[in-house]
Order: sequence, then structure tokens, then C-alpha cells
Amino acid sequence: MYKNYIFDLYGTLVDIRTDEEQQEVWEKLRLFYGYYGACWMPEEMRVAYKRLVDCGEDAGDTHEAYPEIQIDQVFRALFTEKGVVPSEELVLHAGQFFRVLTTGYLRLYEGVPGMLEQLRAQGKKLYLLSNAQKIFTAYELQLLDIAKYFDGILISSDYGVKKPDLRFFEVLLEKYHLDPKECVMIGNDERSDIVGAAKAGMDSFYIHSNISPECSGPVHATYVNMSMDMEQIWKEVTEL
Repeated sequence: MYKNYIFDLYGTLVDIRTDEEQQEVWEKLRLFYGYYGACWMPEEMRVAYKRLVDCGEDAGDTHEAYPEIQIDQVFRALFTEKGVVPSEELVLHAGQFFRVLTTGYLRLYEGVPGMLEQLRAQGKKLYLLSNAQKIFTAYELQLLDIAKYFDGILISSDYGVKKPDLRFFEVLLEKYHLDPKECVMIGNDERSDIVGAAKAGMDSFYIHSNISPECSGPVHATYVNMSMDMEQIWKEVTEL
């Protein structure tokens, strides 16, 4: 029925646990920055990071309902606020070191590669539409070895806008010349994935995963699976 399958990433294909509140994160990150002359105290750095993230979100494109920041600008500012001008490579490494420190685990949900391979064997086009940061996600896709399955990958930090903003969906549709009536959005977040898809005129498949936000009521998706039985979920997806 559908020619184009559009997937969310985290909580849909990828199971991830992150925690930015651990004291050890900020103790180790401030040591990394200190190696390059940007000297912070752990709590001071944690507060500065949160301030910079909040400011970045507030300073987003006011024409977008859901603006997205570029997190690398935050890691750059943590240098420049201490009088250090970092290289692009150093900013990248600082951000990725933070990601490693805050990640408890990162893994594919069971059956994901087989499901993606089956869809491609059926002649379907696969796309990824993710609210994420490129300095983390582009590398995690390679680590998990699933980038190869997608005909197009859109990461919100590249576009300054994120789901459920209609504009992010329109970028995908316009870039790859997709008819929304031939598309199905598959995701674990009712607001971002399901509401966003409806705005774009797409059908949707809601998966209630272990890291889905709590739903306030019935999920108004075309298809719904609340079971977390991944074998059954992927069977249903490949039969759409």
C-alpha cells in the first residue's frame, strides 16, 4: 500500500539511555576542557551548559513552531566563554566525548536490520526523519550499521526545525519528491511523529516503546501497537 516508509530513530529503531545529571559527567568533561585551557568547575559547567542550551532554543528561527538548536554551538561556547578559540575538530570531539559520558547504552531494537532488509527487498523506499544532533547521530548510525538501508536521512539540527513542525516533514517531501499519500510515518512519539505526520497528510504507525513519552489518551494514528513485542511490530510494518 505504501511506497515510502519514514522512520523515527531513537525509541523506534534504536534503544538508548542517556543521563546528563551524573556528577561524574561534569567532572570528566571539565577535565577535557581544562586540557585545552578552558577551566571550569563541574557545577559551574553544568549550569553553563543548561543556560546555553536554553538560550539556543530561545534564539531559534521564530518562523518555526519547533526550532532546533545546533548542539555543537553549545560545546564551542563552553570554550569561548573561557577565552579559548577551538578548532572545528576540537568542538566535534568535545561534543562526542560528552555523548559517550552520558550514554548508558545504545543498541538496535531486536529485529531492526531484518525488517529494514525485508522492506528494501519489497522495493520500498526508506527514509529517516529524526529530531537529533548530527554530531551524535551521524556517527551512531555508522556505529549501528544501519545508515546503508536509507534512501534519505534528515537530522533536525541540519535544518533548524524539528518534528512535529510541518516544515520538517515538508523538507523531506520536497527533497525526495514524495507523495504524502504514498508515505507512512513510523515512530514512538505521539506528538512528534503521529501529530506531525497528520499535519503533512501522511498515515502513521505508532509504536509504544520503552522510552515513549506517556500518552494522555488514545493515540490517533492509522496503526497502533502498544505491545513492545518487536517481532510482531516489524511483522505488521512489513505487511502495510
